[in-house]
Amino acid sequence: MSIPPSLRNRLAIPVIGSPLFILSNPALVIAQCTAGIVGSFPALNARPEAMLDDWLAEIAEALAAWDKANPDRPAAPFAVNQIVHRSNARLERDLELCVKHRVPLVITSLGARPEVNAAVHSYGGVVLHDIIDNRFAHKAIEKGADGLIAVAAGAGGHAGTISPFALVQEIRAWFDGPLALSGAIATGRSVLAAEAMGADFAYIGSAFIATDEANASTAYKQAIVDGGAGDIVYTNLFTGVHGNYLRPSILAAGLDPDALPQSDASAMNFHEGAKAKAWKDIWGSGQGIGAIDAVVPARIRVERLIAEYRAARQALCG
Repeated sequence: MSIPPSLRNRLAIPVIGSPLFILSNPALVIAQCTAGIVGSFPALNARPEAMLDDWLAEIAEALAAWDKANPDRPAAPFAVNQIVHRSNARLERDLELCVKHRVPLVITSLGARPEVNAAVHSYGGVVLHDIIDNRFAHKAIEKGADGLIAVAAGAGGHAGTISPFALVQEIRAWFDGPLALSGAIATGRSVLAAEAMGADFAYIGSAFIATDEANASTAYKQAIVDGGAGDIVYTNLFTGVHGNYLRPSILAAGLDPDALPQSDASAMNFHEGAKAKAWKDIWGSGQGIGAIDAVVPARIRVERLIAEYRAARQALCG
């Protein structure tokens, strides 16, 4: 397994905080990185479009200041998620800004594009592409991605349906590069399990919704605290791509979670403002939220993951 040099020795725990549509912002990213994990956000969260330039400058300046003040504990690198689907009219300009600011890690979703990978490689950046099955994994690497994010069953957002055990073992049969695993991971013990399966990193999103920094409503954060795996509904109705959502938010919208109509891929749209109401009112979440018992600062959440991870390692070694 190969961990990129830009990540090696800069992580307190092998975790990437996944980009949360609408919810991730510079405050959350900075808190994650300074606590010792990769923080990330979707480029589309910066609205209007010109704000992305400001966000990237803010994050870079904050992390540089942290490194200067804490030379023995440098911040982890940050990542930007780019939706490369054809409906994302912002992709070209957003990618130019990532190149301008030399974003260390770019996460690509919903399509693999060689020209996007080439742009990131032009300054030495690393590209991880998220996939839901082995076929898409092959395509991503063939088109120039450096590594993969295996989005397995139980993950929040646009999740797959394959068991993490099956998905990781199929990928590791032919690929020994950087691999992150997503799917109901919310504890340090689960991070260690992801490594045991063959992943380099755990990819954690839903646990960071219930943090002070996340741009989520109080009700949304509390729903994460109150919810469990049984409260997650898998549907493609809201974006045209299958994903996992909190049952209470679907009920609040006047819909029956057990009788949702089907949508299709043509409904997928990432133009400015598209699906904004659905994403605000219908709350995404993975199945791992049963481990989340309070809304806390992101640093506290990371510190808890680190403590759990170390305890799990010690218990296994003992």
